[in-house]
Amino acid sequence: MQTEQDGIGFGYRPRAGYACDPEMSRGRLYPEPESPTRTPFQRDRDRIIHSTAFRRLKHKTQVFIAHEGDHYRTRLTHSIEVAQIARALARSLRCDEDLAEAIALVHDFGHTPFGHTGEDALNECLSRWGGFDHNAQSLRIVTELEHRYAAFEGLNLCWETLEGLVKHNGPLTNADGSGVRGPVPESILDFNERFDLELSRHASLEAQCAAIADDIAYNAHDIDDGLRSGLLSLDMLVQAQMPARLLANVRKLYPGLDAYRTGHELVRRQITEMVEDVIANTRVNIARLKPLSADEVRSAGETLVCFSFSMSAQEKQLKQFLYANLYRNPAVMRVREQAEAVVRDLFNAFFDRPQSMPESWHTLPADASDERRARHIADYLAGMTDTYALKEYRRLFDRSPDLV
Repeated sequence: MQTEQDGIGFGYRPRAGYACDPEMSRGRLYPEPESPTRTPFQRDRDRIIHSTAFRRLKHKTQVFIAHEGDHYRTRLTHSIEVAQIARALARSLRCDEDLAEAIALVHDFGHTPFGHTGEDALNECLSRWGGFDHNAQSLRIVTELEHRYAAFEGLNLCWETLEGLVKHNGPLTNADGSGVRGPVPESILDFNERFDLELSRHASLEAQCAAIADDIAYNAHDIDDGLRSGLLSLDMLVQAQMPARLLANVRKLYPGLDAYRTGHELVRRQITEMVEDVIANTRVNIARLKPLSADEVRSAGETLVCFSFSMSAQEKQLKQFLYANLYRNPAVMRVREQAEAVVRDLFNAFFDRPQSMPESWHTLPADASDERRARHIADYLAGMTDTYALKEYRRLFDRSPDLV
């Protein structure tokens, strides 16, 4: 029987000193009585799952538009897959699984309809007012736009969950306050004035688990969806080192296996290999830096939960393959152009005629600035599902966009 010494380990293991301790949480923006039956991180996960934004994810797509088929991943199924991998990583690294899961489940809340296509179009529409960033929009949703509780706007999530949501991909600012990857969105800076998320420091290991789980999940499921769509074939996968090696192994073990199950065997092996690489490499990093607390993780100056050098190179090559053969495939690009036009036309229509938005969104004062009006419209548009965006387009323009 496998033991912890033999591999990644099974069962519950005590939380490590470098993990986030729910009993030591930095609390919520609006103080609340603690639950007698759930930790603060468990409550956050539950609030995320019960939110309107979470339900909307089921009709927001990744690469393929919703009506193209009901077997492709949506933002919801993707988030569930990310959460499963994040929990597995957190458990093996003796971190708080509930916090890792909560961050994984909330990380895509701010995405627009039509995936990154919609985000690019909305960013262009808002270019005069700071642009659009889905991570900043996620923060707006959980701190302002969800209207469920009597005592506060948003979900009033813990500091650790909000930190992970905002910084799971690394620090946003340098020590001098300048942006690491360009200007920090104003909505993040404004919230940070009220509830300091320490934007120049790294996030917790739990947040780092969620971030790399996102990469692992979409690298695998985009291959799966690409094979289902016919835009990718098994023979094409030999162009990338990792899937080529795994495919050869599957074919050696199961000669004559049908293409569908061959693809599934390849994908599940890829996920396992990447997860095990992250766990092994992160343990090396932890042993090297010896952090004794979550605060020391934040001060480490580097990301601890990451691929080994070899796996990182293979993952980079795999992404290049997917960009060339799937994301930039002419069929996908054609639909992308049409979806961009839908988002752009909707924004312009609502900006010119705010009264054409549903009555529940008639909340701006008549003298609202153009910037405030644009941000209000972006909140409405970003919350749309693919199907609702198409419905609104038909209502406003009396025609149906042909996204094929």
